[in-house]
This record gives sequence, structure tokens and C-alpha cells, in this order.
Amino acid sequence: MDRRASIHFRYFRGEAMDGVLLLHKPAGMTSHDCVMRIRKLFQTKKVGHTGTLDPDVSGVLPICIGKATKIVELLTAERKTYEGEVTLGIATTTEDASGDIVSVKPIEQPIFRHDIERVFANLTGDIEQVPPMYSAVKVNGKKLYEYARAGIDVERPKRNVHIFELLLLDDRQVFTGERISFRFRVTCSKGTYVRTLAVQIGERLGYPAHMSYLVRTASGPFTLDQCVSFADIEQHVASGTAHTLLLPIERALVHFPTYVMSKEEEEKVKHGALLPILSSMPERLLMVNEQGEALAIYMPHPTKQSYMKPLKVL
Repeated sequence: MDRRASIHFRYFRGEAMDGVLLLHKPAGMTSHDCVMRIRKLFQTKKVGHTGTLDPDVSGVLPICIGKATKIVELLTAERKTYEGEVTLGIATTTEDASGDIVSVKPIEQPIFRHDIERVFANLTGDIEQVPPMYSAVKVNGKKLYEYARAGIDVERPKRNVHIFELLLLDDRQVFTGERISFRFRVTCSKGTYVRTLAVQIGERLGYPAHMSYLVRTASGPFTLDQCVSFADIEQHVASGTAHTLLLPIERALVHFPTYVMSKEEEEKVKHGALLPILSSMPERLLMVNEQGEALAIYMPHPTKQSYMKPLKVL
């Protein structure tokens, strides 16, 4: 490494390394693979992603670096939006196109648009899902995909998730053929398995099904057009400008209600002190100083009703 590059990396290892990188995750990599690559590119171990994407899925994957790793769980909790494709007539072991075929049923009758839209309406709101066997959900300390690879079937824990919106992205009024595929857009809560949703859509239409395509188009307030590729990141690293790709914490949490502290309050917040609660206190409150720098996130105190307490000191 030449002297100029060495200076850049010394700079990156300073405070400028704190922030959120909006990565356009490519298909073919796990979310963990992406974290490991970012660690090497940015020369730091403090890196975490904000919501696993399956290897075959591309799209928005916010990556927290440095101090921003403290807000991983807050960004992970945000709703997500996906655009995908359901294929009816075939079910697979993994519930997506990468799995082995386990069930086939030719479609002998046309399916009408209103039938699909009725199913979508019934699957909007609070629904129950059983995670796929090929998933990272743990049962008795072991991941489900480890059981699946060993050929062991275990009882999977049901989970409740919320579908905020489910829309059909297809103009056809009638769907025909032995195999039928159609696109959809879904906005859903943390923990939703979209490939399982595809299977549920098929079940309600009377056919085995799998998810044949998926891209995450939004994660919380972040959208695909804001994201950068690994090629973009590598170019910025080479030119010593990689720090410019990072969103400061206060910008990453811009959708949170914000409170500007006085100098006196700022010192208390730095030490994690309780503060008098605001008259209209939200569930989460981003505390920033007069320069706009995020210092903490506060919440109502669970037992002392007149106070708010720090959820995170940044």
C-alpha cells in the first residue's frame, strides 16, 4: 500500500468511519458475506447488517459501521418492502427457486384476477407463519437449515407477522397455463418470510407454489435508488472517499421524532441520566445537540412516569 493509501485508511479508522452504508446487496452472497467484505474494505471489525436477505435475493441492505452498530436493532425492526414473483404449480424444499421440487400440480382451470386479489386481501394484516425448514430460525439451539440438511424434521415455532400492503403487479385479468407466475409487491413487518408468503398465496389458490424471484426495494426509509454496489464502494476506497458513502446516525434515524438539547441537557445525556418526560413523549426520541449530532435515543421510563430514560447512548 502506498503512502497516500495508508493516510486514507488511517483517516477511515477515525470518527469518519461511523455511519450507515446503504448497500445494494447482490444475489449470490449471504448477508454475512457482505458484512465480512465491508469489514475488509473499510478496515474495521465493527460492522453489522440490519436484516438478513437470503443468498438468492438482492436489494436494500443497510450496513451499520462503527458507532452506528448501536442502532442495528432499531433499523432491523423497520418494515420492509419487496417485489417478488409467485409461481403456482410447483413446491420446493426451500420455498424458493433454489430448492428441490417436492410437489407438482398442473393448473387445469384459469385463475381470475379477482381470485388472486381476494387472497391478497385475506393475507393483509396480522397473519401467522411457520418459518421454512431452510431458514436460520433456531430450535433447541440449532438452526432449522442444519436440521434440514441432516434430513431431520422438527416442529417449527409459529410466528405472527404483519402485512401492511400486498399488491398484484400484473395487468392480466385471466391467468392460464400449466404453470402460472405473477409479480407482487409487499410491505411487511420484521420477521416476515416472503417465500413462505408465496407458499401461503398458492395454498389459498389451491396449488403448490414457491417464490421464483425476490428483490428488497425498501428497508424502513431507505430505498433501492439510494444504495451503492460493491463496485461503487471499491472505487471510493481506492480514491480515499469511502467515508462519504456513510450516512451519519442522525440522518439514518431522520424518521425518528427529534429533540434538540440544551448544553446542560447534553452533558446529562452523555452520562445516561434520566430526564423529565416531554408532554407529548413518543415511543422513541432521538436526542441531538445544537450542532445536530445524535447523542442518544430516549424512551418513556417504564416505572417512573415523570421521566424518560436512555434506550441507547450513542
